[in-house]
Amino acid sequence: MPRRRALLLASLALPAPALAQPRPLRIIVPFAPGGSGDITARLVGRHIEATTGQPVVVDNRPGANGVIGTMAVKAAAPDGLTLLLATSSTHSANPSLVRDLPYDPERDFTGIGFFASNGAYLMVRPEAPWRDVPTLVAAAKARPGQMFFGHFNASSRLPGEMLNLMAGTQIQGVPYRTIGAAFGDLIAGRLDLIFVDTTAGDAYLAQGQTRALALTAPRRWSRWPDLPVMAETWPDYHLTGFLGLAVPAGTPRPVAERLNALANEAGQTEPARSRMREFGLDPQVLDLEQIAALLHTERAKWARFVKLAGIEPE
Repeated sequence: MPRRRALLLASLALPAPALAQPRPLRIIVPFAPGGSGDITARLVGRHIEATTGQPVVVDNRPGANGVIGTMAVKAAAPDGLTLLLATSSTHSANPSLVRDLPYDPERDFTGIGFFASNGAYLMVRPEAPWRDVPTLVAAAKARPGQMFFGHFNASSRLPGEMLNLMAGTQIQGVPYRTIGAAFGDLIAGRLDLIFVDTTAGDAYLAQGQTRALALTAPRRWSRWPDLPVMAETWPDYHLTGFLGLAVPAGTPRPVAERLNALANEAGQTEPARSRMREFGLDPQVLDLEQIAALLHTERAKWARFVKLAGIEPE
């Protein structure tokens, strides 16, 4: 790319404060490396770097179900240099699951990108004796309270609680700080199952480290047409989520609009678009108002499921 064109792109795309400062743009991921948020943030970050020349750093801040990283972005200057990898956990489920949540997703942030998700895989280790969901449920009913599922955020906990509700099982949830630790215990046989979003779970499937029994999406996925969805057994069981980008409230409208344009472009430009779709994400071109409306709808949807599952805030 000629230098003149690169400079022109930068002047059109970058937040104004970033043009006057050498500091890189940071995308804070409120979960550990290796998860869906981390993968998506790096895809978007590479696109921003390639398009504008602005350095982008992905900063993982795991802990407290995403609250630690989310609070770091809330406290950041609203100058367009600090972005949050917003998720179903941080923006949809936490308001219903975390007592005295120290942030409000709609009041404290402005959404600037939205990538819908195909939901989560129900995964077991390859040598597990259950070949489908009915045999898994039968085993759990035969051993009430003696089987375990791991969860590392709200998006991985709620599907397990919903399974217990729909199937009448008593599979015990075990909290983990990171996705890697939960996967390690699943593979080692200390867990019986785990729900993992399609983006993060795909690599484990491809490497043969796990086996998927079902998907939490409302319909089968064309990539795995033989993989059932939970709704085929329980029509009301369908949990999908999202990954997105957000900035602190108070970020100037022109800056938010520039970042929104970059996020939309990343989701529609190769190779990021193909990689996102491969992982089960559906990048959408939405303006700031449309993103705000979708985030509000997602929050209400997850609140309904949390209430249905009978989960009390902690």
